[in-house]
Order: sequence, then structure tokens, then C-alpha cells
Amino acid sequence: MIEHTEALEHTATAEHSHAAAHVHRDDEGSKMGMWLFLFTELLLFGGMFLLYGGYRFAYADGFKVAAADMNTFIGAINTILLLTSSLSVALSIAALQQNQKKLCLSLLWFTLLCGLAFLVNKYFEWSHEIHNGIYPGGPALENMSNGEILYFGLYYVMTGLHGLHVVVGMIFIGFVMVFIARDKITSINFQKLENAGLYWHLVDVIWIFLFPLFYLLH
Repeated sequence: MIEHTEALEHTATAEHSHAAAHVHRDDEGSKMGMWLFLFTELLLFGGMFLLYGGYRFAYADGFKVAAADMNTFIGAINTILLLTSSLSVALSIAALQQNQKKLCLSLLWFTLLCGLAFLVNKYFEWSHEIHNGIYPGGPALENMSNGEILYFGLYYVMTGLHGLHVVVGMIFIGFVMVFIARDKITSINFQKLENAGLYWHLVDVIWIFLFPLFYLLH
């Protein structure tokens, strides 16, 4: 009887170890998949940065004239917003690891508010440019040099694509918050939150390059 009980305990322990190992492999695979996805995103924006560099070298004067029209203050505010939101995401992961569910959710709500504020600022910035006729095919471009036209074309494409990534990141975080609220993501199973954090950090890093390229390098 004792031997039978010990055998059952040994079997249960082995099954638990196997399950833990299986979860561990799933977590590692999920993290690796996210890193591969982020790498493809970096290739996408990296190609755009190279395109920007090539055109800027060829049309340096036009790029300088066009860049002077940018609102550096709004660009700086958006940079602060994204950097702050990146910090709040990192703190939310640490909070969940310490079983502080409410604090984690509060920090993620703050992250979403920062993302929303970023998009609102970008909306007003784009609206100002469009109102002045500065948009692809707009009337203001008829009196501009090729360099200026290329600058604003790249500006709308690159910042627009980045804005789309901000929206996707906010949706990603929103779904993760639902899982946290329902205890499907916990202190012992937080890989999805880490993945959302990685994606949001990528969004911030891309903006750190976009900000000086379009707002500071006059």
C-alpha cells in the first residue's frame, strides 16, 4: 500500500514537472515569436529611415525648409508622453509579478491615456498641415521644391504608419487588461503582458528616431 502511494506521488510529481516544462517551452516560444515579429517591424522602419536618409542627402536644402514648418513643441510633448508610457508599462509588469493586480491595471490605464493623448496631438498637428494645404496632392505643394514635397510625403507616411502602430499597441494592451481582470494573466503567467510591453517599447523607440528626423534636424 505504501509503495503504491509512493508510486502515485512520483507519477503526480513527474506529470507536474512535465506540465511546468511544457508551459515554460510555450512561454519561451511566445517570447521568441514576439522578438521575430519585432525584428520584421524594425526592418520595415529601417528601410524607411534609409530612404529618408537618401532623400535628405539629395535634397538637403528642401528638407531644411520643410522641417522649419514642423511644430517642435508638440513633437517634444509627444516624445515625453511615449517615454512616460513606456515606463508605466514596465512598472505594470513589475506590479503584476508582485501580485499587485489593481496597481498593474492602473498603470496600464495610464499607458492608454498617454497613447490617446499622443494620437490627439498628432490629429491636431495633421489638421493644421492639411488646413494649410500641405498634404499629398495639396495646393500648397505646387509652390514647393521637390525636396519639400518629398519631405512631407515621407512625413505623412512614416508618422502615419507609426500612429497606426500606436493604435494597434493600445488595442493589444486593452486585450491584455481584460485577461488580467479575469485572472487569465497572473503573477505566474504574464508572458502576454510582457509581449504587449515589448511591442509598446518598439513603438516608443521608433518615435525616438522619428522625432529628431522630422522636428529637430533643420
